[in-house]
Amino acid sequence: MSNLTRYDPFREMLTLRNAMDRLFDSAFVGPSPIWQSETMGIAVDVMENADALTIKAAVPGIKPEDLEITYNNNVLTIKGEIKEETETQEPRYHVRERRFGTFSRSFSLPVNVNPDAIQADYNQGVLTLTLPKTEEAKPKRITVQGAQPVIEAKISDRKN
Repeated sequence: MSNLTRYDPFREMLTLRNAMDRLFDSAFVGPSPIWQSETMGIAVDVMENADALTIKAAVPGIKPEDLEITYNNNVLTIKGEIKEETETQEPRYHVRERRFGTFSRSFSLPVNVNPDAIQADYNQGVLTLTLPKTEEAKPKRITVQGAQPVIEAKISDRKN
């Protein structure tokens, strides 16, 4: 019996990219242990307004306490692990698309943010990070000074 899999045209490209990454990593660092799991990415939305950056990350199936969020040198990193459910019986899978393992995603932020004011909220599998901009990074309105019309009036000293 053959397994059913959903066709994803980008899977082959990602597989090739992962193979090339492993090739370069092993050429410069050395072989990685077989037990080391591959990291996976997470889907995110990054938005910006005048006051803050907002990042929404889809992390279903993970507990908020299993997330590690760090900010260093204008780079925000989200790390975590989705643990595989273990069952006592040997299941026979027909389709298996859910992913398990570690994930990590880093963002080089386009503006300076206030690290002490970063807020994280987790609701129904969506992590929302609010990163307030520093005062220097916020847009400032600059008023344009126009030339005022100069009216010169000559007052003559006339004596009547």
